[in-house]
Amino acid sequence: MKKFSGSFTGKVNWQNDVTLHHRGGHHLNFAEVSGEQDCSDVKWKGATITYWNFSDIKGDESTFHAYYSNIDKEGDRDWGRIDGRTFKDNGEVKIEGKWVLDGGDGKFKGIRGNGRVWGNAISPPDVKLDWDGEYEI
Repeated sequence: MKKFSGSFTGKVNWQNDVTLHHRGGHHLNFAEVSGEQDCSDVKWKGATITYWNFSDIKGDESTFHAYYSNIDKEGDRDWGRIDGRTFKDNGEVKIEGKWVLDGGDGKFKGIRGNGRVWGNAISPPDVKLDWDGEYEI
């Protein structure tokens, strides 16, 4: 397995939020976020990542499940999922989780990998995420 790491700043393209009235501060959120990857591995440098995130928010904390797709400059794609949580720390919204690389096409055909992700909400609608992990093709 080859180790790699990277980061991206993403913008929320759209989101929908539903308030659940059974208790205060509980809602569900579905959003699409995209941005450009900066990566230690040239295969992903400048790739566009898009992820679709479903969050179960209770007060200042949430759990989330997301699916993502990276498209490199030649149009080859890889995809996977992220599971994690968000929480407030000194007034800042923090994000942490684990990702799994499930597959790809073109030069990413047969790819598998996993790792961790962490970051924070910079300001609505921006997020800054860092990640690391390993993969094999």
